[in-house]
Amino acid sequence: MDVATVRMRLEGMLQEIDRSIRVLKGEPVPPHERSAADGAADLFDTDRVRAMLHVAGQQRTAVLAALKRLDDGGYGQCVDCGKPVPEGRLEARPEAARCVACQSRTERRR
Repeated sequence: MDVATVRMRLEGMLQEIDRSIRVLKGEPVPPHERSAADGAADLFDTDRVRAMLHVAGQQRTAVLAALKRLDDGGYGQCVDCGKPVPEGRLEARPEAARCVACQSRTERRR
């Protein structure tokens, strides 16, 4: 996957995450940006909204970190072991920071 394609996908993800965060916070969204996810604006359960904002914030952080790795030349290398992150994993999750083995270890520790 070439750098321009990766950057375009990550920046698109970032825009979508930011739009979702605005919706969840109840900020007005321009009509041309509305989507099915806008139903979240109708949620009244504060805990649910807070949890969704937390997850969106984590996703945003992961995408920003991936963009930084892209700029720094480290994109596609596992942040833990330094080995290449498989291309299929990056296709599915362009923000992935770890190879499958290191990601599994990280999740087991949680």
